[in-house]
Amino acid sequence: MSTVRRLKSSLVDFIEPDFELLDHLLRLDVLNYRQVPDIRSERTVFRRNDALLDLLTSEDQCTRFLHALQGTDQHHVVNFIIENGGQRQTITS
Repeated sequence: MSTVRRLKSSLVDFIEPDFELLDHLLRLDVLNYRQVPDIRSERTVFRRNDALLDLLTSEDQCTRFLHALQGTDQHHVVNFIIENGGQRQTITS
């Protein structure tokens, strides 16, 4: 979770929330039915990403978020997170 939080300002620039990601997160119980429309109502993709990332508050949610990214072919985002934003350090929670 600390890695996702630490990288939030970069992640908002290249996550694609509009192509099945929110649906995957709903199915994985990361988001609920009330949160999805709130995120979708944000005017820009950057604001949608901000709203989404603000809801990731636990390590479990962040892990499922990575699975949802993989499931929507956003492997570049997963790699960015795993590689700690390109810093390639040991990641601790």
